[in-house]
Amino acid sequence: MPVRIASVHRARLSGQSTAGAVRLVLPLGAKTDGFAVGDWVLVEPETRDVRRRLSRRTLLQRRTEGGREPQLIAANVDTLFIVTSCNADLNVARLERYLALANEAGTTPVILLTKADQVDDPAPWRTEVEGLQRDLAVVTLNAKSPEAAQVLAPWCGAGQTVALVGSSGVGKSSLLNTLAAKAPDEAQATGGIRESDAKGRHTTTSRSLHAIAVGGWAIDTPGIRTLHVSDISDGLDLLFAEITELAPECRFSNCTHSHEPGCAVRAAVAAGTLPEARLERWRKLREENLSNTPVETGSRNNKTTRLPGRRR
Repeated sequence: MPVRIASVHRARLSGQSTAGAVRLVLPLGAKTDGFAVGDWVLVEPETRDVRRRLSRRTLLQRRTEGGREPQLIAANVDTLFIVTSCNADLNVARLERYLALANEAGTTPVILLTKADQVDDPAPWRTEVEGLQRDLAVVTLNAKSPEAAQVLAPWCGAGQTVALVGSSGVGKSSLLNTLAAKAPDEAQATGGIRESDAKGRHTTTSRSLHAIAVGGWAIDTPGIRTLHVSDISDGLDLLFAEITELAPECRFSNCTHSHEPGCAVRAAVAAGTLPEARLERWRKLREENLSNTPVETGSRNNKTTRLPGRRR
């Protein structure tokens, strides 16, 4: 029978079936690190033995510093809710990393600006992020208000899966409790933030799948302090579409948009149509992606994978 992975732990998996929550049994010697919350698997109805993982439509993953294999975040996600707040937590460079991650995975990114009720006017916060990517949906809300579920309903209906990502303290757990209409004794724990820098502490410690009141599913994730980019060339091209589209007009096909003559991208900066800070953030993410993305070398029958190292 089909079962959806609801949580992944070091030595066990749990899932959701039409009959409710089930504890799954892995084949002897199998590891859990090949499964992501949101995966679909086929299991034996009587024994709950996992027989096969079904193909994923989308996969959110990241490479941790020093890690040889990517860390799986969530699978089969339709919409990625990138949660930040109307305070000092908002960081456009960090939001661009999440957007590139969503783009590469093939999910639809939506930026949620929480704690809009705690500022006089959320419009400046909204304006700061609306231009980060073309056709980007940006929603301001109070994560604890029932109205938040109504506003987000278009992405949360039956057959839809959303994942929540963002820093600790931005209101992900509060928003999940609202979307899932959880009773107080079932609610995800929430925590406060430091007034000095709006940083929160981790209240969610593992990824988990939850039913949404309007029919969809939500995947909650722990706060991510550092999001390294790798394997996201296509995601960056979509994020920085204005630079991607100008690049073919440069005199040199391998233009780095930093010092070469005849650079169409630098010309746009000079003309004031492309902010210098935006170009600098593109350059930083591009270099980081090149440095962190493994490449295969060697002959066809003797290939090895290595990190290329920093490029100039």
